[in-house]
Amino acid sequence: MTENTDNELISVPCPTCGTAVEWSAKSEFRPFCSKRCQIIDLGDWAAEKNAIPTATADFAIDPQLDDSQDWAKN
Repeated sequence: MTENTDNELISVPCPTCGTAVEWSAKSEFRPFCSKRCQIIDLGDWAAEKNAIPTATADFAIDPQLDDSQDWAKN
């Protein structure tokens, strides 16, 4: 990210393709450079290529459930 000193424009790299994107209200798809890059990123999340790391939730490991009832395995 470029520093903002004395009204200089801030630019960030598009998370999908790396193109510089101006960080302002006129950048409709920020932080993405285009609708295409925004949709590609959304598709990656939907396909579970991206994930927020976390420990397994306690309720996902319920010893009273058999394998057919374990929601995490379905």
